[in-house]
Amino acid sequence: MSKNFTLDTASLISPDISSNHTPSTPLKLGIMASGNGSNFEAVAQAIQAGQLNAQIQVLIYNNPEAKAAVRATNWGVEAVLLNHRDYKSRAKFDGQVVQTLQQYDVEWVILAGWMRLLTPVLIDAFADKIINIHPSLLPSFKGIHAVEQALAAGVKITGCTVHLVCLEVDSGPILMQAAVPVLPDDTAETLHARIQIQEHRILPQAIALAAQRQLQLTSKG
Repeated sequence: MSKNFTLDTASLISPDISSNHTPSTPLKLGIMASGNGSNFEAVAQAIQAGQLNAQIQVLIYNNPEAKAAVRATNWGVEAVLLNHRDYKSRAKFDGQVVQTLQQYDVEWVILAGWMRLLTPVLIDAFADKIINIHPSLLPSFKGIHAVEQALAAGVKITGCTVHLVCLEVDSGPILMQAAVPVLPDDTAETLHARIQIQEHRILPQAIALAAQRQLQLTSKG
């Protein structure tokens, strides 16, 4: 998957999800979140609305205080706490993550505000099937505090990116992007809030697109 799929950043509009972008059988998703879980809910809402042919098998969260767990429970999705502080290394932790995802028969892993670096243990177990949402127009402003980085740089446009995950942070093939203008009086909080609106819109579409691309590659192979 080397070709990038990006949005028209001038219009801020992405294409609607259609049957052409959705496999005939539901995608089995495992969502991983560390915080509020609003992107988890966006995916759940897209599934409920018939915009994404998928089912959420499990939510994995690593922060005992994460509100994502409450959202999962409200949607009838099992939430599993795997506290990274209980493991001696990142690799051991990711090994348990992989085991849990496999236990729930997960096919695609969605990082929806997952604040942990992934090791090859997890990346190799779900090669080309891990999707991340990042609050910048990659390749600009990789890593943490992307919104603050954008404000510090004085850019006039930032946004969000959905991409496949590789070992290098925020560097996998881009699936979809949406642009957000930076207003003169923006703070990190106000800008991030507007970026999240776009995240919620494009993440379900990008999941469908990635799955369709995978099917096309498999059929050609």
